[in-house]
Amino acid sequence: MSSEANAVWNECLRVIEQHVPEQSFSTWFRPVNPVRLEGSTLTIQVPSQFFYEWLEDNYVNVLKLAIKSTLGPNGRLEYAVVVDKGNSQNQPYVVSYPQVGNTPLAKKTGAPEAKSPFDIPSINEEWLMQSNLNPNYTFNTYIEGDCNRLARSAGFAVATKPGITSFNPLMVYGGVGLGKTHLVQAIGNEIKNGPEDKFVLYVSSEKFVNQFMDSIKDGNVKSFTNFYMQVDVLIIDDIQFLAGKDRTQEMFFHIFNHLHQNKKQIILTSDCPPKDLKGLEERLLSRFKWGLTADLQMPDFETRVAIIRRKMQSEGIYIPDDVIEYLAYTVDTNVRELEGVMISLIAHASLNRVEIDLALAKTIMKNIVKDIENEVGIDFIQKTVSDYFDIKTEDLKAKTRKKEIVTARQVAMYFSKEFTNHSLKSIGYHFGGRDHSTVIHAVQTVNDLMETDTTFRNAVNDLKKKLKMRSY
Repeated sequence: MSSEANAVWNECLRVIEQHVPEQSFSTWFRPVNPVRLEGSTLTIQVPSQFFYEWLEDNYVNVLKLAIKSTLGPNGRLEYAVVVDKGNSQNQPYVVSYPQVGNTPLAKKTGAPEAKSPFDIPSINEEWLMQSNLNPNYTFNTYIEGDCNRLARSAGFAVATKPGITSFNPLMVYGGVGLGKTHLVQAIGNEIKNGPEDKFVLYVSSEKFVNQFMDSIKDGNVKSFTNFYMQVDVLIIDDIQFLAGKDRTQEMFFHIFNHLHQNKKQIILTSDCPPKDLKGLEERLLSRFKWGLTADLQMPDFETRVAIIRRKMQSEGIYIPDDVIEYLAYTVDTNVRELEGVMISLIAHASLNRVEIDLALAKTIMKNIVKDIENEVGIDFIQKTVSDYFDIKTEDLKAKTRKKEIVTARQVAMYFSKEFTNHSLKSIGYHFGGRDHSTVIHAVQTVNDLMETDTTFRNAVNDLKKKLKMRSY
């Protein structure tokens, strides 16, 4: 490994780390090895063809940003793809590929000559970077379900006629990882790629605050204001973080008024509806209510299945139905965690050259999902209970109605409800695909027996001690 190549790649990693989530950074950039540096061309080695294609499909823009920041505008990137790892007799077989689209991105014709008085990467050089939009966030990749139908429909209406509909501002709210950022950036990308030449800008509230503070420090407040007032579509993510920042709220109030009066589209996200936002001025909150407020909820089982299928189809990867159902039932928290599991599953299968099956999925889940990794999981509960009652774990999932097995199954369901974050439907799935009503009945039966049967109560308490020891 060239020391110069290593130094350049380390500088690239520092840039990349600022633009991608920690888990994605560890999965897709840590395994990369710098090979050589020739002039302004850096060659990196990746472990497989799939790995190369994934980087090019999902991280091409951040790689370009890193290379240009480190090697300058003439910087180039090439890949050395390991096709065969070889053995003691044969050297590894490596194929080289240039980075796709190595030529600089062309600035969009007719783009406004807005000059940024603050530091947004490449804002004066590349229209794509100027908007700060992820091109992978589109309506085509956003799965619709009961959990998001209103927000998605409103978002598409805004994307079709920005600033013209009554959905101005459009506020999308919901918990972490439910797809707020994906949806609002999908709106931005739809507008930006539309027939009209619109200046679309996506910015987090934290970035907005920091830019405003820098403009005060540098005496550039007027330039800051003028820049934002030229925007056709302004997307502010996590608006709740403006709470308590009075000067920033004052500035945003004036920008908001100017854009709204000139029929420019404003799109906001937050973790709660406007009425529950604390620390924001009432005049701002009243303006947030002018348009439409739409919430995103946790995706139901069917939506999670659709998300998994779409993700795998887009990557050209086959995944068995039992794995899809297992992932959809087990990860019932949010879309971000579900996508993280899928990325890790794909990466492990690619790096280890193995097929995706249920065993691999369960292994991955143990390394990612909190209640499987550090706490008591359903698999452990089933094994502990079956050992205690001297039956096979498979019996808990079988259709048999033998009394001793039914009792053990009900106890295992009871502890699954108490010790894990799984939904009733998910618990039922792990016990042979039973209905959530069966889980409710099991929990109630165990509670009733504990009140009337001392021997049974002692057995349940003994099991609880064993499970609690695992959770510490």
